[in-house]
Order: sequence, then C-alpha cells, then structure tokens
Amino acid sequence: MPVFVTAALTSLVYYTLDFPDGSGWLGLFAALYTVAAYGDGRRSLVIGGVGTSVLAVGWLVAAADIEPRAAIGWVYFRIGVSVMSAALGESVRTRQVIAAEAQERADAAERTREEEARARVDAERLRIAREVHDTVAHAMAIINVQSGVTAHVLDKRPETAREALRAIEQTSSRALREMRAVLGVLRDGDGDDEGRAPYPGLGQLGELAAKAREAGLDIELEETSPAAPLPGAVGSAVYRIVQESITNVVRHAGPTRVTIVLSPGIEDLEVRVTDEGRRAAPDQESADPHLSVRHPEDTGGSAGPGRGIVGMRERCRLLGGELHAGPVPGGGFEVRARLPVAPTGSRL
Repeated sequence: MPVFVTAALTSLVYYTLDFPDGSGWLGLFAALYTVAAYGDGRRSLVIGGVGTSVLAVGWLVAAADIEPRAAIGWVYFRIGVSVMSAALGESVRTRQVIAAEAQERADAAERTREEEARARVDAERLRIAREVHDTVAHAMAIINVQSGVTAHVLDKRPETAREALRAIEQTSSRALREMRAVLGVLRDGDGDDEGRAPYPGLGQLGELAAKAREAGLDIELEETSPAAPLPGAVGSAVYRIVQESITNVVRHAGPTRVTIVLSPGIEDLEVRVTDEGRRAAPDQESADPHLSVRHPEDTGGSAGPGRGIVGMRERCRLLGGELHAGPVPGGGFEVRARLPVAPTGSRL
C-alpha cells in the first residue's frame, strides 16, 4: 500500500509539472497490480478504484492544454492500463482464494473420512467386546457351576460328575466356536472360513435352554414364531439378551425356575426372562458358594454390579428398543426387552 500511494503521488506531481511522457508509469501499474493481487478483496478494490479515479482526474487536468491534441490518447492509455492492472491483480487474488478454499475443503473432507473411519473402528471394537463378553461370561458361569458340582459329587456319584464334565466340555467347545465366529471379522477376506459359524439367533434358543438345564436351572421356554422372518441383528440381540439373563441367574440365584417368553408383535418383539430367585436348599451349607450371591440390583447384595445389564441395554438402544431389569414382587428378577422388528440403529 505505501508503494502504491508513493507511486501514485509521484505520477500526479510528475505530469502536473508537465514533464514529458515516458516509461516511469510502469512502476505505478506494478504497484496497483500488487495491491489488488495481495490485498483482502473488497478494501483493496476500493483503494485501487479510488486511486485510479484520482489518477485519471489528475492526468486529464494536467493534459488539458496538451499539444497536439492527439497526444491525449496516452492519457487514456494510462487510465486503461491502470484499470487492467487492478483487474488482473483481482483475478489472481480470486483464483488464489478459490484454490485455498478448495484445499481447505479437501483437508476437511479428509479429516471427516478419518473421523468416520475411527468411529467405525470404535463401533466394531465395541461390538466385538460385547460379543466376547456375552460368550465368555455365559460359558464361564456354566463351567463354574458344573465344576463345583463335579468337585462336590466326584467321590459319591461319579456318574453325575461325568455328566458335569461332559457339560463342561460341550459348553467350552461351543464358546470356542462362537469366539471364532466373533473374531473371524479380524481375519483377512481370503482366509479360511471353515471354522466360522453364523451368529447365534432365535434358532439356537432351544440349545441355550438345554445347556442351562444341565447347569441346574428349571427352564421354561415359551416361544411364538414371528409372522415374518426377523432381521439377523434382532435375532442375535434376542439370543444375547436371553444368554446374559441366564448367566446372571446362574451367577446370582443358582438353581431356580426361569421362564423365557418371546412375544412377537406387528412392530416389535418383546422378550421376558423371569426367575423365581434363590431356593432354600436343605443342604445349604454344602452348596457352591458362588451360587449364594444375590442379584447385584437387590438391596444388601455383596456383589458389585457388572456390565451384563448395561450391555443388554446398549444392544436394545442400538436397535431402537428399550430394556428394563429389576426385582419382581414376591422375589426373583425380571429382564424385559422390547425390540423393533425393523431395527433403526446400527448393525450389531
């Protein structure tokens, strides 16, 4: 800006003093171009326009009595070149601004893609962690109960101990298959899929109930087939909710009666898992100490709350459903979940 002002004042003084025309105005045009090209847009254009107008008036006044009159064409030439210099500088500045904005948008889009990729990775990590928790927690609870039974009856009733060991073997084998299915997403796409199994769903509830009966639970499964096939995410969520509910019963109530009710509707599916609470046994002193723990939600319980109910609630929320869990009047505990048939959330 100081260079342009100095060049403009020098040009006005030069032509006012009636010096002959020459190439000295080239520096003025370079200064005017620089103001427009490296300015901030509107203000630089205003300054360039006002400066060019002042120069034009000064040049025309100084050339009022020029002879021959045809020489005044050089004055109009200087005015035209001044306007062209400012226009060229503004064009260069505009292109630079557009290029900078395009680069900024590209950088923002790249950051957005990276954030979305991180969000997908976090969601997948959470899904895998939830599946691993449900699979391992259920298997370990069943194995814990059966191993306690084995230790208790090994000398007195070897046949019962043998059945308990067989249940442990089957439970651990199934848990390993489910773990391979869950962690199979971490393998390469061209890897061997032979060891992978599909995610469990409604079709495996009967097998889940049978395994729970082997752990000492009195399971009653009331299942009504839905009118239309359920989405895989809903079926998997139902299985995991029932599995985690049974795991909590095995952990905190021990051998008791459990009722599982599936009530499909037009828009949603309701799942209820209700247990009758701990049963008083005559040989209470010889019972497995792991089965004497109350529900974490019961008042006065000694066990701290785990992640089971929180995980079930997160599953329901991801599918647009809801879950309620708490004690029931007269003793026992109930988990009630309602899942929409067409899930609105993310895939589990």
